[in-house]
Amino acid sequence: MSLTSIESPAPAGLARVFWASFALASVVFHIGLVFSGLVPNLVSRPLHLVFVLPFVLIWGHEGFARMSGLVLTALGGGAALWVALSHDALADQYGFLEGRGQVIIAILLICVVLEAARRAIGWPLPLVAAAALLYGLFGQHIPGRFGHSGTPLESFLGTLAIAEGGLWGSLTAVSVNVVAIFVIFGAVLNAGEAGQGFMNVAAAAAGRLRGGAAKVSVLSSALFGSISGSASANVASTGAITLPAMERLGYPRRIAGAVEAVASSGGQIMPPLMGAGAFVMVELTGTPYTAIMAAAALPAALYFWAVWIGIDGYARRFDLRGLAARDRPALRDVAITSGFFLVPFALLLWGMFALGVTPQYAACLSIFAGAALLLTGSDLRIDLGRAASRAETAVLTAARQVALIGSIIFCASLVIGVLGVTGLGVKITSLILSASGGLLWPSLLLTAFACLILGMEVPTTAAYVICVSVAGPALTELGMEPLQAHLFVFWYALLSTITPPVCGAVFIAAGMIGENWLRVALTAMTLGVGLYLIPLGMVANPDLIALAQSPGAALLAALKIGTGLALVSWSLVRRKALWLRGGALAGGLLAVLWPL
Repeated sequence: MSLTSIESPAPAGLARVFWASFALASVVFHIGLVFSGLVPNLVSRPLHLVFVLPFVLIWGHEGFARMSGLVLTALGGGAALWVALSHDALADQYGFLEGRGQVIIAILLICVVLEAARRAIGWPLPLVAAAALLYGLFGQHIPGRFGHSGTPLESFLGTLAIAEGGLWGSLTAVSVNVVAIFVIFGAVLNAGEAGQGFMNVAAAAAGRLRGGAAKVSVLSSALFGSISGSASANVASTGAITLPAMERLGYPRRIAGAVEAVASSGGQIMPPLMGAGAFVMVELTGTPYTAIMAAAALPAALYFWAVWIGIDGYARRFDLRGLAARDRPALRDVAITSGFFLVPFALLLWGMFALGVTPQYAACLSIFAGAALLLTGSDLRIDLGRAASRAETAVLTAARQVALIGSIIFCASLVIGVLGVTGLGVKITSLILSASGGLLWPSLLLTAFACLILGMEVPTTAAYVICVSVAGPALTELGMEPLQAHLFVFWYALLSTITPPVCGAVFIAAGMIGENWLRVALTAMTLGVGLYLIPLGMVANPDLIALAQSPGAALLAALKIGTGLALVSWSLVRRKALWLRGGALAGGLLAVLWPL
C-alpha cells in the first residue's frame, strides 16, 4: 500500500528534529480539532492537505524527486493555505471560480494531489482520477447515454477545488476528523508494548494447541490488525515473529506464509479500525460508528473462525506441533503486557458506550492513556529516555500514516466529485441493473468482480469508495439495506490481498518466508475461503449484521454460517474420500448461502 519513501527510516541531525517537530504539529493539529469545537470545513480540510504533502512528496526522496517534491509541496501547500485563508469569500462563490488566478490555483491543487497519490501508492489510482477528470472536461463530446451535457470550466474546477464537493468533500472530512485520530491511536499503541502484549496473549491462549504457532499468528494478527488496519503492516510486524516460529517447528513454507497473509488481511475487517473503511462508511451511509462496529463484529469473527478450522485441518494433515513450553510467555509477562492494550481499549469502549461521546473523542482519551503508558514497559520501570524515543516513533509513524491515507482520500475525492458533477455514477448504476436483468445475485457477482479488478491496483479503502459509489445505489435499488451493501462491497474490495495476480499480503509473506508466491497464494485462498463466502452469507442472512438490533437472530445466523464455513474449510484442506469432501463442501455452501 505504501512506497519505500513512506516507509523510509527517520533522517538524522537537524532533519530529524524538523521532521519530528512537523509530525508533532500534525498530531497536535488533528487532536486539537476534536477539542476545538466547530472549525470551518474550508479551513480544517485544506490544512489537513498541508500536513499530508511533505511526508508524501519529500520524505525519503533523493535527488530530483526531492527537489521537485519541495517545489510541489510549496505550491500545493501555498494553494491550500490560500483556500483556508479565503474561506469566507469562497463560500460566497458557490463553487464558481472568479478570474484566471483562481483557475490556476484549482489546477495546481488537482495536479499536486494526483502527484502525491502517485508517489504514495503508484500510478493506478491517479490514472483513474485523471480519466475521470478528462471525462468531466470532455465528456460532452461522447455520443449516447454515457455523454454529459457539459459544465463550464470555472464551475467544474471550482466544485472540485473551492467547494465541498471535491477535494474538500465528505471523504476528506472522514480523513481529517476521524481516520487521523484512530491512526494516531494505533501509532501510540504500537510504539509501546501493546504489540508484544498481543503476541503474549495469543501465545498463551493458543500456543500449546495443535498447529499452535499458526493459531498464535491468527490471534495476534486479529488483535494487531484491529488497531493497524493495514494488511501489509500486519504481515511485516506479526510475521517477523510468527513466520520464523512456524518455520522452526517444521511448517511447510507455503502454509506458514499463507497463514500470515490470510490472518493479517483480516485486520482490515476487524473493528475498530477496519482499514479506515469503517469511518468512510459512517459518512457514506449515515450510520453511527458504534453500529458499524456491531455489524462488522460477527462477520469478522466468522472469518477468523474459518481460518482457524483450516489451520487445524492442515495441522492434522501435516502433524504440526504447538509451541514448546519454553517458547510460551510466562503468566506474569502476559498479565503485564496485556495491560498496554487493554487499558486504552477499555477507555475507548467506555467512552463510546458508557459516556456516549463521539468515537474520535473516546479515541483521544485512549491516546492520552497510551501516551502515559509509553513511560514504562514490561519491566515496570519509568524510563524517560525510552519514553522520548517511543514518543518520537509514535508521532512520526502517525504523521506518515495520516499522510498516506490522506493522499489516497484526496485522490479518491476527485473521482467522487466528478461522478457527482457529471452524473456518471447514475449511468453506471443503470448499466449494472440492465446487465444483471434487474436481479440481485447477478448484480452481486458483477460488483464482486469489479471490486476484485479495481482492488488489484488501488488500496482497499479507495477500491471500496469507488465501487460503492457506482454499484451501491444499484444494490440498494434491488432491495439491499445501505449498510449491508456497503459491507458487501468493502469485503470484496479486500479480495486482492490474497487473490492472484496482485496479492500484496501474499507477496510480503512469501518474501519473508522464502517461498514461491503463487504456492502461498493458492494456499491462502483455501485458508481465506471465508473472505469469498461471508459477504454472500450476509446477503442471504441479513440478521448476521443485526447484532445490535436482534442479538438472538444474529447469533443464530452466525452459528449456521459458522457451521457451513467449518464444513467448507474442512473439505478444502483435509485429504479424505472424495465423496465425503464433496458432501461436506455442498453442505457447507448450503449452510452459508441458504437463508434462515
